[in-house]
Amino acid sequence: MHDADKNPRRDFLQKLSLGGLSLGTMTMAPIEERLEYTTQKVNRYSAPSDLKITDMRIAEISGVVFRTPIVRIYTNQGIIGHGDVRDGAAKEYALFLKSRLLGENPCNVERLFKIISQFGHHARQGGGVSGVEMALWDIVGKAYNVPVYQLLGGKYRDQVRVYCDTTTSRDPQEYAKRMQERVDKGYTALKMDIGIGLLRDIPGTVINAPDGKLNPYQYEYRKYNMTKHPFTGVQVTDKGIEKLCEFVEVMRNQIGYEIPMGTDHWGHFGLNEAIKITRAMEKYNLAYTEDLIPWQYTDQWREITQSTTTPTQTGEDIYMLEGGFKEIIDKHAVDIVHPDPNTAGGILETKRIGDYASLHGIGFMHHHAAGPVSFLGSVHSAAATENFLWLEHHAVDSPKFEDLVTGIEKPFVKNGYVKVPEKPGIGVELNEDVVKEFIIKGQQMFAPTPEWNEIRAWDRLWS
Repeated sequence: MHDADKNPRRDFLQKLSLGGLSLGTMTMAPIEERLEYTTQKVNRYSAPSDLKITDMRIAEISGVVFRTPIVRIYTNQGIIGHGDVRDGAAKEYALFLKSRLLGENPCNVERLFKIISQFGHHARQGGGVSGVEMALWDIVGKAYNVPVYQLLGGKYRDQVRVYCDTTTSRDPQEYAKRMQERVDKGYTALKMDIGIGLLRDIPGTVINAPDGKLNPYQYEYRKYNMTKHPFTGVQVTDKGIEKLCEFVEVMRNQIGYEIPMGTDHWGHFGLNEAIKITRAMEKYNLAYTEDLIPWQYTDQWREITQSTTTPTQTGEDIYMLEGGFKEIIDKHAVDIVHPDPNTAGGILETKRIGDYASLHGIGFMHHHAAGPVSFLGSVHSAAATENFLWLEHHAVDSPKFEDLVTGIEKPFVKNGYVKVPEKPGIGVELNEDVVKEFIIKGQQMFAPTPEWNEIRAWDRLWS
């Protein structure tokens, strides 16, 4: 092309970029010029259809959050994605999946999820699949230069409301002080850990107490904390319930009744005790009572829910909609489902659970207790789901939590809300200098994992 031909084209693009030409003028331009202008912000380094997964590595941290393995997935185009394995889960839950992913296009998230989802399970065992799924969405968003929520169909809110957990104190006044500190920081939804552990030194409150003088677990192969609730023989007396009510009443007197407040970690006891406690709590208008009994006892949950006006909630240990949440929702066993995206199957599966709950008139929240990458991944899921309540923030008292990532306005939480990230992918990158501070002793950050590149297995589940 001659210089005489180049100059008018350059002038055209320059004027257009400066706003000097109208939309009508642009439509009159040659097709080549229109394409060049309209695609000028496309990430040309990324060719999504040619992306391939080349590696997966782990950095396992502790001390700033609960012990959390961070997943990093590499591609042939230099784009990397991050996700978190569920807090307290084994990094091997994710590494086991590597051989199924190498050479695959990470943009095929749903197809890859169907390949790997059979290797997840409930509770921490869902952590590997969920962390990998988040990392895949992070890559896809970066490849297409859009935030993850956009890939899910867009967002229903610009900011996501969070609630913060508050650990127990034996002194109700000290406990109330902690709760007030959350309110002073701007949080508009709270949760308190409360349960029979607070009654340990008060005679006449708990029958067959696990740490009582009868020592009921002295000859058992499993301890109290590993025994499912219906099999402990624990009962709470009227005196015990009165003492628990005193704790809640002190909280309510301190923070008032305008702020929603839920409860968690009541202890291991059966159906009848759960009903007694939820009925006793009705006068305090709790937002929910969480995980009173194991989630698997769907019919018992339904009986509790129908026996009280105190809302019931469960779900942080449930994996996927099918085989997990579906039965609970179909039976209206609880008032609110509470999936953890790091267990439930990742970002998209959690949204599916929320949408299905909405169809049945069930409330929808997010549990979260891992690192900031999956915390913000959960924000995308929450933003993209219509009937969403609150997202748990479990690192309120950890000042280094937000330092683990860069590329986002801080603090994350302002006046009880998190702004939905607008950058491509999940919207943050790791601050590796800070991550190194919290690497598990004796481990290397994102060490090579060639031993997981291949595995001899026939994964088909049918003959």
